[in-house]
Amino acid sequence: MRIIIIGCGRVGAGLAHSLGLRGHAVVVVDRDPVALERLGPNFKGRTVIGVGFDRDVLIEAGIERADGLAAVTASDEANVVAARLASQFFHVPRVVARVYDQRKAEIYDRLGLQTISATAWGINRIADLLTYSEFEPLMSLGSDVDVVAVDVPPMLVGRTVRDVMVPGEAHVVAISRGGKTFLPTLGTQFQSGDLIHLALLAASAARISQLLGLG
Repeated sequence: MRIIIIGCGRVGAGLAHSLGLRGHAVVVVDRDPVALERLGPNFKGRTVIGVGFDRDVLIEAGIERADGLAAVTASDEANVVAARLASQFFHVPRVVARVYDQRKAEIYDRLGLQTISATAWGINRIADLLTYSEFEPLMSLGSDVDVVAVDVPPMLVGRTVRDVMVPGEAHVVAISRGGKTFLPTLGTQFQSGDLIHLALLAASAARISQLLGLG
């Protein structure tokens, strides 16, 4: 994939190296040449000096052919402007903006802009680490939805996926069984030894845990 990263702070530089190691073609944009030095001599991607929401700068970075863009500067406003340009004007398929202000993040989410709030994610993750949960967190989607894994409880063996689906709160997205993972139908029956992969609202975790007979 061809990915543009706006902002070369600690997050931007770390993200650039991580994506580079995964084999992606990365371009990092920052208005400060000194900031780009964080990438070090081993960085294999390109760098562009300029303002991340400037149209000409984005074109120089290759946004017309980009598969993804992450705006991770220290400014919420700059991140959102760059992300909206990428999404709405250049039609980049995958766009993410880091937003510090959680209230703004909720507004932007409603407008269809994918945002990551480090503060909200950090609060939820710390709370998870401090409190016991039967769910094994696999990943977070924004600050409100988690993908978790849980061993099938005895009470669910023989029952179907339909029995644990809660519209708007919890969905079974996959089942691991016998060393293989597959996408179930609503009529798929749970078997002993299954590992259930769930997408659920973080706020509904306790209720879903009770529904599954875990809490």
